[in-house]
Amino acid sequence: MQQNRIKLGIVGVGKIVRDQHLPSISSNGGYELIATASRNASIDGVPAYKDIATMLASEHELQAVALCMPPQYRYEAARAALSKGLHVLLEKPPGATVSEVEQLAQLALENGVSLFASWHSRHAAAVTKAKHVLAQRKIESVVLNWKEDVHKWHPDQDWIWQAGGLGVFDPGINGLSILTHVLPEPAFVSRASLLFPQNKAAPIAATIELRTPSNIQISSEYDWRQTGNELWTIEFGTAQGKVEIKDGGANLLLDGLAVENIEHSEYGEYESIYSHFAKLIHSSESDVDLAPLKLVADAFLMGDREVVEAF
Repeated sequence: MQQNRIKLGIVGVGKIVRDQHLPSISSNGGYELIATASRNASIDGVPAYKDIATMLASEHELQAVALCMPPQYRYEAARAALSKGLHVLLEKPPGATVSEVEQLAQLALENGVSLFASWHSRHAAAVTKAKHVLAQRKIESVVLNWKEDVHKWHPDQDWIWQAGGLGVFDPGINGLSILTHVLPEPAFVSRASLLFPQNKAAPIAATIELRTPSNIQISSEYDWRQTGNELWTIEFGTAQGKVEIKDGGANLLLDGLAVENIEHSEYGEYESIYSHFAKLIHSSESDVDLAPLKLVADAFLMGDREVVEAF
């Protein structure tokens, strides 16, 4: 067995953990998964607890935890782990509010541990290349579309429709995480429109208009009622031609032509996340960029609200 591996616990064993976290942890020799905490699920061969408090009290060798429960419950779990001197990885979105995650960042600093607000879409294959390309061009306009079928990706999940669950911004924040990463300057919300089903506390669709200090105009649409193929694209009109980030960051087109030699792997985004988390731990640093969550919060503040049919 490899020595000095980071002893890791996972809190919230759901679909994203089984599809992405577990394969990525297994492929990274720097971790040893020693415990899980989840109300209704477990992982074969790994000690399982019903809640994080019991796990933290029982597993004294734990060094880090990945928190993968719904965002409404993440603050208390993160606070408990950080207070015991554990490093913490937050699934996206990092919390239900901006202020609670900011407080967690301060707590991590006070306890000398790492806090990582992970944005998996920033680790998609084409995003770093797109950021480099855009840094060399004059951006004139941006159009973001993030549309998918909620039935496919979140079947029978009630938390996403509750206050703090973000609704359509649960996937939409992925697009905003890419946008805020590749733009050479910050963006802020100028107008927004949010569509709330009459029986839900979170929006099912939205449009947001943003702009930057240099007056780049950004239009974006988000919809959970998409049928057929998903639409996860960001198109940049630049003085030197069109730049398109497609398929959620997996592919990059310049003037309609695909950029070749972009490496793809099934678990590439999460493999990169866990690699970065390990580097943060070993260097005693944190990475808590809240720009995407702030834009969503501002959309709720600025947005006109329209009630639509029940969903």
